[in-house]
Order: sequence, then structure tokens, then C-alpha cells
Amino acid sequence: MLKRFYTFVCGTEVLVAAVLLIVMVVLIFVGGVARMLGEPLGWTTDFATCAFAWACFLAADVAWRRDTLMSIRLVADRLSPRGQRWLAGLNYLIISLFLLHLIVAGLWLSWISRARSFQGIPDISYSWITLSLPVGAVLLLITTLIKAHAEFSNRRAEPGSEQVIGT
Repeated sequence: MLKRFYTFVCGTEVLVAAVLLIVMVVLIFVGGVARMLGEPLGWTTDFATCAFAWACFLAADVAWRRDTLMSIRLVADRLSPRGQRWLAGLNYLIISLFLLHLIVAGLWLSWISRARSFQGIPDISYSWITLSLPVGAVLLLITTLIKAHAEFSNRRAEPGSEQVIGT
């Protein structure tokens, strides 16, 4: 049940990120055309910025989940299997701690900016933009924990391998 829900969330995340990127491009294009015609629409840039903030965090999680983020394995590839395991664990720990900090700081930022209006537009709180930080960090943390669990449980499940914990 939980796995099915997570699969649904991941699919929805991909769709929302793609739609937000398209919306951002359309808004910027419409704003540029309107400016060229002598009728500038300032709100298009503001809403494109909001779409960009949300799309960045959602797309980052999609890329992290699919292992398509840039990585440099120069040091890791020169380590023993045990050293690689320790380095991977350290990386997952640092990433998790950083994401936990982003969640706390992002929730605080969203809370203190709740009364501020977004670019002077009444009834739209700036918190809708700042919430992209903690929401994205939660999604990235879930992905990080799943990746760490998969990496370390797979290595434990390979008896006789050099990568078994304790060798």
C-alpha cells in the first residue's frame, strides 16, 4: 500500500515538475511578447519565478531518484569496497542532515512570511513560494533514505561478497 502511494507521488511529482517548467516558459514568453507590443505584464515574471522555485525542487528529486545528477567518482573509485561503503554512508548522512536543516529552516521561513503578500498581490501569501523549500527537501530526504537503504541492504544480502558489512 505504501509502495503504491509512493509510486503515485513520484509520478505526480514528475508531471507537476514538467507542467511547471512549461508554465514558466509560457509565462516568460507571453511577458516578452506583451513587452514588445508595448503592454508589459509584470505579473508573468513573478508567477514564472514561483513556478521555477517549485519546479527546481521537484525536478531535483526526480533527478536524484533516477541517478541523473552529476557526480564525481574520482576518489570513490580508488577506494576499497569497504572504503566506498563508508564514503557512501558518510555522503548519505551529510545529505540527510543538510535536508533536515532545509526542512526546519524552510518551515520557519514559510511561517514568518505567511503575512507577506507575494509581489504585492493581495490574498496570495509569500509562503506559497517559500514552501517549495521544505516540501522539496522532504521529498529529497525520502529519496535519500530509500537510496541509502537500498544500497546497504543489497550489500548485506550478498553473502560471500567483498562488500558484506564486517569484512
